[in-house]
Amino acid sequence: MAINLNSHLFAGNPLRSKTPKLHDPLSLSSSFESLKSHLHQNPETHPPNSPFFKVLLFKKGRPLVSSSIEEEDGVAPSWHLGWIDLADCKTILGKHGVQLTETSLVYLGSRAEEHVVYWAMDVFENRELVTELRNSKQLCFVELRTLMIATDWTDSWVMGDLAIAGHGRALLEWHNQSRFCGHCGDKTVPKEAGRMKQCSNEICKKSVYPRLDPVVIMLVIDRENNRVLLGRQSRFVPRMWSCLAGFIEPGESLEEAVRREAYEETGIEVGEVVYHSSQPWPVGPNSLPCQLMVSFFAYAKSLEINVDKEELEDAQWHSREDVRKALRFAEYKKEQRLAAAKVDQMIKAVKKRRSSLAGYLAKSGELAPMFVPGPFAIAHHLISTWANQDSPTGTKAQMKKPPSGFVSKL
Repeated sequence: MAINLNSHLFAGNPLRSKTPKLHDPLSLSSSFESLKSHLHQNPETHPPNSPFFKVLLFKKGRPLVSSSIEEEDGVAPSWHLGWIDLADCKTILGKHGVQLTETSLVYLGSRAEEHVVYWAMDVFENRELVTELRNSKQLCFVELRTLMIATDWTDSWVMGDLAIAGHGRALLEWHNQSRFCGHCGDKTVPKEAGRMKQCSNEICKKSVYPRLDPVVIMLVIDRENNRVLLGRQSRFVPRMWSCLAGFIEPGESLEEAVRREAYEETGIEVGEVVYHSSQPWPVGPNSLPCQLMVSFFAYAKSLEINVDKEELEDAQWHSREDVRKALRFAEYKKEQRLAAAKVDQMIKAVKKRRSSLAGYLAKSGELAPMFVPGPFAIAHHLISTWANQDSPTGTKAQMKKPPSGFVSKL
């Protein structure tokens, strides 16, 4: 089976593809002024050609979603973001004592063809609100990681929805983490429609911008023996193996970070480092609201493994044939369909339980002897790109960088 991806999951955000010019009614500044007049119900101050506004609510990092179709004839349901018109959102929240203000909304972007500007907002725990959204609009707050696994990577619209949800979660979690100035300790206030914050202290007024945490992730390759180094963390489910990874430290290049992390975790010395691709990763802990995974092929100069047990549970060399077999027999599509059905049941408050494929069953129905992360993760595409390349014929053989719209063969 081949998996065709125009971009990694969480990339390809359709609301960020073009930035409107300053005086465009869809631009950040113009739409924010228009939003304020709508919220204060002052029709006389509405700018001409004012856009429509839609809001995506989040609760504890979970976006509000809907299910588009019934599960029938083997066709899995599909989830979509639960956008609410600004006026409806204001009414619904007001019924539950939540005030909708311009400082509570964060600008996500626009779709020029629809003349719509999209916003995100965080709401606190409110059971009555959750119940009303489910009963009156069939909407439910769902964990972003669950949506990630449930996303059909052949559906470009859902892929775009996931990227929007990831962007919204990253911004809102950053807002929650930056409520106070790191310089003087006073409160910060949102500026530029929530795209930055500023210290409220008139003397300080320090500007704070959204946090991004870059991570290198690498597939270490033994060219001569046609194998790769994969690691296991203690939190992994049984039989799961993945690429090595680590945060970039101040003052080092990406290539230096790859070599340092590989040596620290496994004792393997790396020489040549080749860039593959990158992926936003907004599903980490709340303290790291958006990581950027930057992936590389790393070619080993030494082969003896010395695992740092504080970093990894284990690390082993795996042959190309073993990796191909793991990719060939894992039921990634079935796992996606089960997750989509789970989301549908959550939205409809169905208590039916479904089995999980946490061990990635092989097509025979037996547990696969080993497996790697699914197509939602950049590690999968690093591994599958290598596995489906022809064996290198010499020490100068290089891994080809995947083109835009790359294909991972399973």
